[in-house]
Amino acid sequence: MPSLKEVRNRINSVKSTQQITKAMKMVSAAKLRKAQDAIIKMRPYAQLLNKIIQNLSASNTDGEVRSVYTEEREPNRVLIIAITSDRGLCGAFNSNIIKTSVNLAQEKYAPQFAAGNVSFLTIGNKGYDSIRKRGLKIIGTYATLFHNLNFQSVKEAGEYILNAFANKELDRVEIIFNEFKNVATQIIRVQQFLPIVQDTTQTQTVSSTNNDYILEPSQAEIIQELIPKSLKIQLYRAILESNASEHGARMTAMDKATENADSLVKDLTLVYNRTRQAAITKEILEIVGGAEALKGE
Repeated sequence: MPSLKEVRNRINSVKSTQQITKAMKMVSAAKLRKAQDAIIKMRPYAQLLNKIIQNLSASNTDGEVRSVYTEEREPNRVLIIAITSDRGLCGAFNSNIIKTSVNLAQEKYAPQFAAGNVSFLTIGNKGYDSIRKRGLKIIGTYATLFHNLNFQSVKEAGEYILNAFANKELDRVEIIFNEFKNVATQIIRVQQFLPIVQDTTQTQTVSSTNNDYILEPSQAEIIQELIPKSLKIQLYRAILESNASEHGARMTAMDKATENADSLVKDLTLVYNRTRQAAITKEILEIVGGAEALKGE
């Protein structure tokens, strides 16, 4: 049985940890509110811009207007974009992304992976550290992007990816991130980023309606201008989703940690009281035994 001092030290240690987890939960709650507002505002814009691209692409039935970002090629060189966080203490948030990314490379792109033609681009310190330790190929990392998260900082990463695809350095780009649903729920999304996948349902809808569009300056110029912008917006949206999901996951993890610490303090207090009671009982027995021994003399 541990001594009273040991139990008391453990209780104080757990209480100190509990104060830290409470503080981290409050900080994450404040950051979550701001991140949630950002993604709620971004979603309608990103969805509408994507819808415009799909409408223009679907109306281009004769194929006169082409974009390099819609060009389907044999996926010999694959890039996987893994969006994680810079810090831990957020449950399985990062490990799920890393596990999904590695499984995607080893299963869906097994021949390319065996040939060493699957590379990773990591956004967030945790993804970079884990993938590097596995000895996998990393062609780029944006570890400090979350320090000042805005469209301009994401634009640099987007342009790097688009240029690599346009120059045929990459044939397929997949993006993996956590989509924010609510504080307790984050959904892992695996999406093909490049080449752009045409929505067949949208194509059928546009082809079934005989609407005449007046496009200024021209359909070709609009498509060439909007597609790169739309792709950067989609990347920005994925990062915003991941940012909100991170704070939600950390808030939930710290809340559970606080509850566990409270339960542990109660258990340790019970052990402390039992140990103290046993020590007092032992002392009383020793006193009574000594008194009986004196009587016998």
